[in-house]
Amino acid sequence: MKSSLVILYHREPYDEVIENGKVHYRAKKSPNGIVPTLKSFFANVNQGTWVAWKQVTAKQKADFQERVTVEDEGNYAVRRIALTPDQVKHFYHITSKEAFWPILHSFPYHFTSETADWENFQTINRLFAEAACEEAADDALIWIHDYNLWLAARYIRELKPDAKIAFFHHTPFPSVDVFNILPWRQEIVESLLCCDIVGFHIPRYSENFVNVARSLCEVDILKREPVPEHITPVGTALAEPEVVSQLKYKGQIVNIDAFPVGTNPGFIESVLEKPETQERLQVMGNELGGRQLMIAAGRVDYVKGNREMLEAYERLLQRRPDLHGKVQFVMTCVSAAAGMRVYKTAQHQIEQLVGKINGRFAKLDWIPTLLFTQPIPLSELFSYYRLADVCWTTPLRDGLNLVAKEYVVARGDRGGALVLSEFVGAAVELPEAILTNPYSIKSMDEAIEQALAMPAEEQKQRMAKMRETVVKYDVKCWADHVFERFESLQHQTAGDKEVVSV
Repeated sequence: MKSSLVILYHREPYDEVIENGKVHYRAKKSPNGIVPTLKSFFANVNQGTWVAWKQVTAKQKADFQERVTVEDEGNYAVRRIALTPDQVKHFYHITSKEAFWPILHSFPYHFTSETADWENFQTINRLFAEAACEEAADDALIWIHDYNLWLAARYIRELKPDAKIAFFHHTPFPSVDVFNILPWRQEIVESLLCCDIVGFHIPRYSENFVNVARSLCEVDILKREPVPEHITPVGTALAEPEVVSQLKYKGQIVNIDAFPVGTNPGFIESVLEKPETQERLQVMGNELGGRQLMIAAGRVDYVKGNREMLEAYERLLQRRPDLHGKVQFVMTCVSAAAGMRVYKTAQHQIEQLVGKINGRFAKLDWIPTLLFTQPIPLSELFSYYRLADVCWTTPLRDGLNLVAKEYVVARGDRGGALVLSEFVGAAVELPEAILTNPYSIKSMDEAIEQALAMPAEEQKQRMAKMRETVVKYDVKCWADHVFERFESLQHQTAGDKEVVSV
């Protein structure tokens, strides 16, 4: 049976478990993040397919299972693209992370095209497109996710001219002068212009895409409209007052969407309410001993601003000896996967800075910074959010940053201070946070001082407003919004594929 919805995403949507020598494919134990939300779209179809890649050795490829079904989850199958370790290395670890990633996050001095394997990138995108077209019914919607699959839309359009194609960009999309550094800019943009819908987290990213398209292609702007009601239209680094919502290129109507992904408040609260979590919270609270807890959660990546954050913390302890022994900084900074050579320098910097801070300020009964470099369980992470007086999340660039939203939910009505970079997508949704410029020493220093000194009543007022936004525009709201956009495609005419505005 052909699928009416085909999702293309690099991650597999299940846990692979081996029991008694047999492989089982089961729903993920930690259903947080975007994967469970994407799977929820299959509930509205009779049959769906998820297309992902799977690294296999030559020996494994001989009896590789191309299609698998996830146990205890119905109405969709997983179509897997078998890639060799060398293909994965050049596709993901090198081309994606060393060529595309620095450009997407506006760090052109990290960019290199010398090691990029464009031919391999094309090949893998074509494999995804071929798999999608084989699985898709004639009237199917094919939904592509993120920059790793930039070229898939064009290949799908060539193979299946009448397909309905949507794309969602999970990372930032940079300004025209930065994006156009990419030698392959024309092929990438023309592929995205093959889509019926191209979605982004916030209006600034969608406007950047439109400006890139206008710089490279003869596109016609068809519609422009105000930004969504909960998006800050002016006054901060990523603000935009209005957006292009529809354009046309070579007869193709392209709907441009900008709506941020939300978090899952119900899931976070359910984890925190579990008896075992409550017990752990009690233990952690006792271990804090009355200190103010600051939490920073992320991973090793030069775009995440970990070095700038640690340097700001060191300056804080240097000028405020009265805080020694009275604050506790917990940083979860998950190490990059093996083979990600671009992050080795960033990881060494973080470890050296933490060692320097602790070596300089530690006492027998106080370690200023606790660094976790391995993933910690969600229940533990949410517990840190619940206890933290300050959430310090100041990436230099970030597509959205769900940490900020998760912190707001976890704190409930307990107050707390959110220090948030102006250069993350969530900043235009959460103006009540303490917004800071992570490139500015003065701005970072003032922000953390303000957070630590903020009166309880002001904390509660700010957090109440942010919680209202986060709960209203949760991940279900995002899913409903996207589904409405998909539904609108059903109204297109067979001839020119014109889409009824939503």
